[in-house]
Amino acid sequence: MSHPLFDLTGRVGLVSGAASGIGKAMSIGFAEAGADLILADLNEAGMKDTVRQIEAAGRRAVPVVCDVSDGAQIRAMFERLDREYGRIDMIGNVAGGDGPGNKLPLEISEEVVVRTLQGLIVGRLICCQEAAKRMMKGDGGSIINIVSIGGLTSLGRSHMAYGIGMGGVAQMTRDLSTEWSSKGVRVNAIVCAQIMNQGLKERIADDPKLGDTFLRGLPIGRLGQPDDIKGLAIFLSSDASAWVTGALIPLDGGNLAKNAGGSHPGMPNAPDEQT
Repeated sequence: MSHPLFDLTGRVGLVSGAASGIGKAMSIGFAEAGADLILADLNEAGMKDTVRQIEAAGRRAVPVVCDVSDGAQIRAMFERLDREYGRIDMIGNVAGGDGPGNKLPLEISEEVVVRTLQGLIVGRLICCQEAAKRMMKGDGGSIINIVSIGGLTSLGRSHMAYGIGMGGVAQMTRDLSTEWSSKGVRVNAIVCAQIMNQGLKERIADDPKLGDTFLRGLPIGRLGQPDDIKGLAIFLSSDASAWVTGALIPLDGGNLAKNAGGSHPGMPNAPDEQT
């Protein structure tokens, strides 16, 4: 029997990026804990499978095709939520990426930076604002932002715009928590290392050495899987975390705990002697 503190029965959540990867897994996890959902993504076909799995868990899901870098589309999505459910209890801000491509710092264009920050910071802020307005009028709620480890430490590899964006999301989480927690809205972030998705599979297939690069930073000895998000997302959305706010919680296989020059047992190309 599960503990009642983790029960999400009767609650409504919204998850962006719900067609695949950790957004899909988070959505299904919420449903398995009892919640009904609004799903946001540009991939309509992918959302249909997420809806199917949520309905198999006995819950309801309403898919909305939405570009979460576009404020007008976000606000229209929340109006749809009002019509369908009339409340929101948690939101998972998952969608957002590198924008139109990675570039070296000396070559990066204003367009790349602006588009990346629009998706990662501006769009997510609007999602937070729209959710918080409704939560404050109701029973409060929980906002979960996905942050990459690249927002706390540098990934290199021409990920500068992405790192700046994710760093902004981390600070936005702290600021919104400080401003809103006394009004019943908790704001936290899950800080993720490399979690497998289709794009990552393709990158590793194209460059097998990349997989070893990732594993050298993961003392746990494996890359993350989308389902790894479920437990922490349910915790942060439930009464079990009622006094947790403003936290940036690593879901990273030990990456942030490890010194950049350190080594761990089983690490690819580890030195013979560990010091």
